[in-house]
Amino acid sequence: MADRESDRSVSQTVRAQLSLRDLILSGRLRSGERISELQAVELTGVSRTPVRMALVRLEEEGLLEAIPSGGFMVKAFSERDILDSIEIRGTLEGVAARFAAERGVSARDLAPLKENLAELDVLLRQDTHSVEVFSAYVALNARFHALLSDLSGSAPLIRQVDRSSALPFASPSGFVMAQSALAEASQILLIAQDHHHTVIDAIENREGARAEAIMREHARLAARNLRLALRNRTHLDLLPALVRSSAAEV
Repeated sequence: MADRESDRSVSQTVRAQLSLRDLILSGRLRSGERISELQAVELTGVSRTPVRMALVRLEEEGLLEAIPSGGFMVKAFSERDILDSIEIRGTLEGVAARFAAERGVSARDLAPLKENLAELDVLLRQDTHSVEVFSAYVALNARFHALLSDLSGSAPLIRQVDRSSALPFASPSGFVMAQSALAEASQILLIAQDHHHTVIDAIENREGARAEAIMREHARLAARNLRLALRNRTHLDLLPALVRSSAAEV
């Protein structure tokens, strides 16, 4: 019972994060605008405790800034900031994967990652357009990336990966719901999952350069996925002015 309640709380927090990211990326929550906990509850339809956790996590991702008097303020960022941030995170995760491969990882240390991959495999057989399934995917994907960084065995590198995840939309869980609505969504998630399996194979086989290249390509896939969400004409209502203007030039 306790485990189910914990899973539900995580799912609700992820759902609140997805919803608030959509509002920020769409421009409905504008840079400099203040957002309170109660306002976030009303906007997301999620209860207060998971909303509070979601706001703190979005602050950690660099999308919000805590206000001393209470609440949060939406930070300013551009499309270039987003794509640069994802590239930086991918570069650092590539180094983490290379370190893990070159230094060697025990079967025991790999076990949690393989269990995580098995859970993701099961999830991806379901309808990823569903809010519940997509939210569960985001949480499991974030866990995969955290476990992968830990495999590097490098405390300085892990700190830098964490810092890069505090850049706008660079976090491995930095999805928006608009991405789940894309026609290409299922295919992209399957390709991403193949990257997950392949990088673990490279680490097991002590192929450092291959492991690094896979994670850098994995980040580029994340950037491509976000670009598709930003430019998809079916979801123009999800595009902020700063992104719409650049999309119109493509």
